[in-house]
Amino acid sequence: MHNIITCLWYAGEAEAAANFYTSLLPDSSVDRVLNWPAGGPPGTEGTVLTVEFTLLGQKFFGLNGGPMHKFNEAVSLQIPCEDQSELDRLWDALTANGGEPVACGWLKDRWGLCWQITPTRLTELMHDPDPARAARAMQAMMTMTKIDIAALEFAVG
Repeated sequence: MHNIITCLWYAGEAEAAANFYTSLLPDSSVDRVLNWPAGGPPGTEGTVLTVEFTLLGQKFFGLNGGPMHKFNEAVSLQIPCEDQSELDRLWDALTANGGEPVACGWLKDRWGLCWQITPTRLTELMHDPDPARAARAMQAMMTMTKIDIAALEFAVG
């Protein structure tokens, strides 16, 4: 067996999405693009059908399957961030050009794909051996849209 590869269904912009995502993250690349062959649906010959790409070493498969299926909150991609500047950079890039903030570190990008931009410090605080500190971290996170690491630290004391 090989690794599991996540397939992401796009209305027609899989290549643009893959190029954008790979520009944001290290160890990322667009690996292969397949165009529709002759004999496909009318008007599709030569346009992009699939894009194989890698994000942070993880393989993905982008399919231009058409507008009938849309992303929803049931699936999201989580990026652990080491510091606020990394978190801010990714948040700003993914919410730009039609993306939208959601809550608790979640956002939707311009294609509707959900992301969790999560500082590693939040995960550490939520697993704190002191249940009161962990609860304060959770309570603080629940009031945030984009996670603010300094505000989390202040909240836990």
